[in-house]
Amino acid sequence: MSENKKGWGETVLGWFVVRPERDDTDAEPLTTETPVMEPVGDLPTASGGAVDFEAVFTAFGVDQEARERLDKARGLLETLPAGTEPAVKRQIVEASLKAFGVPFEKIIETACEEIQALDSYQRKGAASLQAFCDDASRRISGLEDEIRSIRASMEKQATDQKLSLEACNRKKLDVQRVLEFFGPETVGRVVRDSPKLIEPGAPGAAGAR
Repeated sequence: MSENKKGWGETVLGWFVVRPERDDTDAEPLTTETPVMEPVGDLPTASGGAVDFEAVFTAFGVDQEARERLDKARGLLETLPAGTEPAVKRQIVEASLKAFGVPFEKIIETACEEIQALDSYQRKGAASLQAFCDDASRRISGLEDEIRSIRASMEKQATDQKLSLEACNRKKLDVQRVLEFFGPETVGRVVRDSPKLIEPGAPGAAGAR
């Protein structure tokens, strides 16, 4: 980018979109910050990166008729021969606008207003994304804490169950000493005759099939 172009951009206090200093035509322009513009309506979403520019300009209150005049001026510029000197192009466009009773100052005003609206739309989109990401991070952190808590509970339940099984087995062995004292035949007869006990191997007994 030439020094003259830099100077021209600076003289209008950043209303132009500054391009990177390289010949790569596919390079993304660097947007300068313009005064903040607040929307007067709902901002459109940009699903898949598709921006409804007319909806953006409407949301920021850019006059529809003024936008149409700007589009006509832009269309007029596109019809001019590529080799035409910039000063000559400007004279042709200004004369054409004057013939239609449209002051070129209004075209400039609308163009700057559209850039300001787009810049504000970008910044509000970035702010919305940041707020969403911050909220998502908080939710993820909360869910991770909950997952850790659930895992800790699972581990505690598993440990408690293991200790419970061991304690019950020790108690069973302790009680079994009494049964061993009376002998298996006596124990078996008591179990068969008792309405409270379930004989091993009988329907309903633990492990019975």
